[in-house]
Amino acid sequence: MEDFKFKIAGKNYTTKVVEEEGGSLLVTVNGKTYQVELPGRTPAPKPVIRPAGGVAAAPVAAPAAAAPASDTTVVAPLPGTITKVVAKAGQKVKKGDVLVVMEAMKMANDIVAEANGTVKAVSVSEGQSVNQGDVLIEFQADAVAAPVAAPAPKAAPAPAAAPAPKAAPAGANAVTAPLPGTITQILVKVGQQIKAGDTVVMMEAMKMENSITAEYDGTVKAILVQQGAQVQSGEALVEMA
Repeated sequence: MEDFKFKIAGKNYTTKVVEEEGGSLLVTVNGKTYQVELPGRTPAPKPVIRPAGGVAAAPVAAPAAAAPASDTTVVAPLPGTITKVVAKAGQKVKKGDVLVVMEAMKMANDIVAEANGTVKAVSVSEGQSVNQGDVLIEFQADAVAAPVAAPAPKAAPAPAAAPAPKAAPAGANAVTAPLPGTITQILVKVGQQIKAGDTVVMMEAMKMENSITAEYDGTVKAILVQQGAQVQSGEALVEMA
């Protein structure tokens, strides 16, 4: 069992993580327990577009013509509360577009489309509590062109080792990681003025994209991580002045 303590938006949270058989984890945040899974263990459900009915089609040889459009659903990856509904019925969306925003484990998570298509129906409203696997959006994916054999990829050069995280100087404020994860996007620059609640970095944790925000007004003094860096709970990400 591991204990973590962190602060989000000025509030203190205590988290306990207990590993179970089969690769799942029990994560308790301020007394409320969730069952989650991590990459490399038993696959966890994530905000993906999947065939209606939840049954994946068996793989088949690529057809010569484009595959027809298909009805799919977007489901909740974890229990949580819908804080924002972005998509509307009849709306055309692209892969990666945010459909709804859901709060789970005290973090705002963007639920996105994983294919181009059209929103057929929105099944939730703002403020609604949902359970893992509940349908959020009914979706019709666009027809997909038949795949073309791609040339063998060239071996990518070994990435440069990320610099060791810098500890914030005494007396300085820092935005820290609430959970272990991977930095996917850095949204601020040194010298930038930001306000409490502004998103400074995006971090992937537990198969979800999480917005890491500033807890106070100030100026970005230093950025202590790089895109793609692996970080631990409590590690300083952005130093504030």
